[in-house]
Amino acid sequence: MLPLSDVQFWLCTAPTDMRRSYDGLSAMVKNHLNANPLNGHAYVFINRRRTQLKCLYFESGGYCLWGKRLEQGQFATIGTLSDGKINLTTTEFSALIEGLDLTIKKRRKRYKKS
Repeated sequence: MLPLSDVQFWLCTAPTDMRRSYDGLSAMVKNHLNANPLNGHAYVFINRRRTQLKCLYFESGGYCLWGKRLEQGQFATIGTLSDGKINLTTTEFSALIEGLDLTIKKRRKRYKKS
């Protein structure tokens, strides 16, 4: 089951080869995103045609890989290639997989527990 609470989602803005699995995606997290794939965060990858999505995360027992392939349409474009990675909230991730296009012009201040 995909974790949706207390998890940070990181979207890789570069197109990803969807033939990659656990090892290939974890190497991409290390080399391309400059992050540790074992830190418990979820890393989201989308292919060039924007029709497939994979989410890699690490639980206490090992890596988990979740995927979704669209039969029609495309996933929304978020960020640019130069960004590298974008931190998504749980709401933004849910909107991405549900097909909603979120264009945030201004983010309002919210209390965040440190």
